[in-house]
Amino acid sequence: MAKKEFTYMGKTLEELQKMSLDELAKLLPARQRRTIKRGFTEAQKSLLKRIRRKDKNIKTHCRDMLILPEMVGMVLRIHNGKEFFTVTIINEMIGHYFGEISMTRKRVEHSAPGIGATKSSGALSVK
Repeated sequence: MAKKEFTYMGKTLEELQKMSLDELAKLLPARQRRTIKRGFTEAQKSLLKRIRRKDKNIKTHCRDMLILPEMVGMVLRIHNGKEFFTVTIINEMIGHYFGEISMTRKRVEHSAPGIGATKSSGALSVK
């Protein structure tokens, strides 16, 4: 079975990487288009500069950065409020934000109920 080639709005990854930001904005949804139209913040600009230099071990707190085609294949470390979460950027992430990928909340896992949690557990002996 042949591997399906990645396309975003009918464009291949190579075509997306050759586009300017304005041309790319026309393919993106409204919220992402507006982010590009308004311009990036200073933190986003400095992060983009480091990405374009192909720096290694890039750490960022900038969770509102849009994932662009030029970032595909890079390994970034995105802060989730407690630690830096290592993320490899893949094709399918184009048009999403860093904050969508680095989750800030963990899944709640409960163990067995403790003594006194139910009426019958109060009668058990504690050892």
